[in-house]
Amino acid sequence: MSSRIPITVLVDELHALRERVMGVGESVISTADGILVAADTATVHPESAAALAAAMLGLGRRTAAEFGVGGLRDVVARCGGGYVVVLAIGEQALLVILGDEGLDVVGLHRESPATVRRLGELLGVATTVQPY
Repeated sequence: MSSRIPITVLVDELHALRERVMGVGESVISTADGILVAADTATVHPESAAALAAAMLGLGRRTAAEFGVGGLRDVVARCGGGYVVVLAIGEQALLVILGDEGLDVVGLHRESPATVRRLGELLGVATTVQPY
């Protein structure tokens, strides 16, 4: 994963996703092993979000492999107060999105492949993003 990209460029991409999809509140980019890369957060601790999202992604990948349903695209947790969505950025990184109860899930699924592709390019991570 490339470390030469300025954090502000990554945060700008997170801001753009928040502007395009209703209900996206906060987001974090981390390595697949939970190390924080960039964050657009106001209320959550970004390092904790990165670590927990990596665990979610790892469990999702293991579950997908066990059941033979193909490569993992995302893990979605629908909670009492909103959503936690973890998207794989190739094998090396992830994007965690915190959404409120009004999260436009269809809009997120429409916008996320391009966002993941752009983040992968910025991070120097190979992605094989498939549209929903």
